[in-house]
Amino acid sequence: MVDIEKSTPEFVRRDGMIVDADYVQWLNDVKARFREGQARAAVKVNTEMLRFYWSIGRDLVALRAETRWGSGVVKQFALDMREAFPAATGFSFSNVKYMKQWYSFYAGDEKSQRTIGQIAKSQRTIGQIEMPEIFGRVPWGQHIDIISKCTSVEEALFYADKVASEGWSRSVLNVQLDTHLFQRQGTIHSNFTDTLPAKQSQSAQQLFKDPYHFEFLSLQENYTEHELEEALVRNITHFLLELGSGFAYVGRQMELRMDDGTAFFPDLVFYHIPQKRYVIIELKAVDFIPEFAGKLNFYVTAADELLRGEGDNPSVGIIICKTAKKTVVEWSLKGIQKPLGVATYQLEQVVERTVKELEQQKKEKDEK
Repeated sequence: MVDIEKSTPEFVRRDGMIVDADYVQWLNDVKARFREGQARAAVKVNTEMLRFYWSIGRDLVALRAETRWGSGVVKQFALDMREAFPAATGFSFSNVKYMKQWYSFYAGDEKSQRTIGQIAKSQRTIGQIEMPEIFGRVPWGQHIDIISKCTSVEEALFYADKVASEGWSRSVLNVQLDTHLFQRQGTIHSNFTDTLPAKQSQSAQQLFKDPYHFEFLSLQENYTEHELEEALVRNITHFLLELGSGFAYVGRQMELRMDDGTAFFPDLVFYHIPQKRYVIIELKAVDFIPEFAGKLNFYVTAADELLRGEGDNPSVGIIICKTAKKTVVEWSLKGIQKPLGVATYQLEQVVERTVKELEQQKKEKDEK
């Protein structure tokens, strides 16, 4: 912050604008504080509104409103509130129903109550729990999408945390919901438990998923590995989103040169900032074969020798291929000293079919 009292510059005006350096610095400081204030105010307003919605849902559940006053009580309540507060928004019949559904989803059984109660750190009585603070950082529309598409409290909390911590927009959230990120996270086949310390192996496992969804790519039939790589680099923002938070793109076909001048070029190199490690990705537009593991093992070794700096954790290598048989992958990774994983990818037409198949399976299960 600039000390205005001690600053005695000769103000220079150009086209009516002050261009003194101290003034510009102070102005930028004020702008930054204003933006921070706006962000805090928006979060506070959202939090208070959500607490109010949570309380309405809790009341409707705790009072057993529909049993007590009839099935039309929710609609009547919505009408009464709109009549009392005509300028207020949020009291449509459907929105009030969502308030009740929202609270009921998280307080539906004793296990859910314990989970949410632990997060909220304040639980008054069984069946009446306070709204977790993290919910205040999730917009109402996203809350509706989460409870509409998730089948468990654990899954819903996973997505709520992602929205709050990573700032997902509603469209990003729905892409992740529709492609079942919760079910995919941490399912990659790897040798991390054999090649990394226990704490690191667990965090590295959660860093990757299987399959990766590349529905944002437009590729002709019979595309090559080179075309797949080029398409991902052209859509690097979407690719980074699919990889997950914390990844920084380092380079494509990055040269790893040895002392004798021999150079090698892995497909893609990333750095994961929170885990402080390089991630080497090899793309394969074919099914996994054991030879892929040996090549990637060399690339990870080279990355550790040439890229890894002081304070960096061991580099990790990932093969992303069309399909992979579990036993073939497990046998291929046995005895390899570097941490490697194998995942698959799906393109748009496959993603759509998989989602429809999952929806049909759920529908058939519900009908039984």
